[in-house]
Amino acid sequence: MLAIHSNKPALWIMAAKWEMEDRLSSESARQLFLRALRFHPQSAKLYQEYFRMELMHAEKLGKEKEEFEKAKMDLGNLDYPEEILTGELARIIYKNSINIIKGAEFHVSLLSIAQLFDFAKNLQKEIYDDLQALHTDDPLTWDYVARRELEIQPQPGEEPPATKQARALEMGRREERCCAVYEEAVQTLPTEAMWKCYISFCLERFAKKTSNRSLRGQRLERTMTAFKKAQELKLLPEFLYKQWIELLRQHDFLKEALQVAVAGIELFRDSVMMWQMKLQVLIDSKSPDIASLFKEGFASLKPQVCLPLWISWAEWCEGAKSQEDTEAIYKKAILAVTGADSVTLKEKYLDWAYRSGGNKKARAVFKSLQESRPFSVAFFRKVIQFEKEQESCKMANLREYYERALREFGSVDSDLWMDYIKEELNHPLGRPENCGQIYWRAMKMLQGESAEAFVAKHAMHQAGHL
Repeated sequence: MLAIHSNKPALWIMAAKWEMEDRLSSESARQLFLRALRFHPQSAKLYQEYFRMELMHAEKLGKEKEEFEKAKMDLGNLDYPEEILTGELARIIYKNSINIIKGAEFHVSLLSIAQLFDFAKNLQKEIYDDLQALHTDDPLTWDYVARRELEIQPQPGEEPPATKQARALEMGRREERCCAVYEEAVQTLPTEAMWKCYISFCLERFAKKTSNRSLRGQRLERTMTAFKKAQELKLLPEFLYKQWIELLRQHDFLKEALQVAVAGIELFRDSVMMWQMKLQVLIDSKSPDIASLFKEGFASLKPQVCLPLWISWAEWCEGAKSQEDTEAIYKKAILAVTGADSVTLKEKYLDWAYRSGGNKKARAVFKSLQESRPFSVAFFRKVIQFEKEQESCKMANLREYYERALREFGSVDSDLWMDYIKEELNHPLGRPENCGQIYWRAMKMLQGESAEAFVAKHAMHQAGHL
């Protein structure tokens, strides 16, 4: 297998794992990794797994030796080389690999592996010190160093906090230490990427459940402050503006949310998402001029990005205005939105019609749209499903929907043909004698694999009926 597929690092790793775990041969596993690295000298995954294997081997030998010594057994000619037991072989792999594969991400991945092995404290410290020395200009390094503060264990002799209150207090102190590192990081490395790491940490901590109100309050305040500072420095990316506004909305800080949304629109003038956020805040605030603000949004944005805004407007209108107003918006949107985006809009319009006026309304909307290409198969499937949900499901309507759908998708969708045949067979007013003709039409229209799939499905269906 390796001779034929030597270009696949994952197979070399599988083979080495098998040698190590099933055949208990660390030497064979080592040789496989060395051969694999000759084929793939730049493979981070190979170096990571080779490094892990040497650490696992060292740990296993160490435990074995300990057991023998405890039992006061003679080690005889059993070999426990010191360089393996101390993790020296793993250290050599680490040193070689960071010279070949640069960057903090790879460095951090090796440190994370080393931290799984308690005996390798010296190696962990060396990797950690190197990370700080070699990659001070990488946000990942700072992120890693800051997050380590959360994991620092109490000193020997120190009692771990016993009460809930004390544990919350201790967690608050740890988070403060993390933030002190992040504050230093954003001073040293004032970039968007560094602020993103800092704010992501704050959001993660805020999302953690706690019954301690003081800790929760600290987390919220810290998050808001980080957002504000990044915004003042113009280092807040668009997606974080969105998260900030959502956080403010959750806590009913609607005035502040609106200020942030307005600032976001100033920065990201072509962003439909920022307009959506602003309008959402205004809807939450029960603002009286929502309709004129939607119009302002359309005037400010390019028509080709406006689909989400049309959908938001229609959804707001459905909850706040009359059926006629909502339909008027859908009709305007259908005229304004063209191309692939209009497919989604037509499906939404059809869903709304069924929700608000039942099958009769949905059928009227279908009729009005049935020549407005492009469509999706889902559009036709919806209207077919609506008809089938009626007590008096009309076969004539189903035929009309299937025929219209097949005009669009008859050359590619074998399922549509198959379902049409089943409908004629199973509906009380179906005409089973039409099935042969539908079958031959399908065979003429379907191309390549679709035709083969149709023949197979049809044959299975026939077999099921025999």
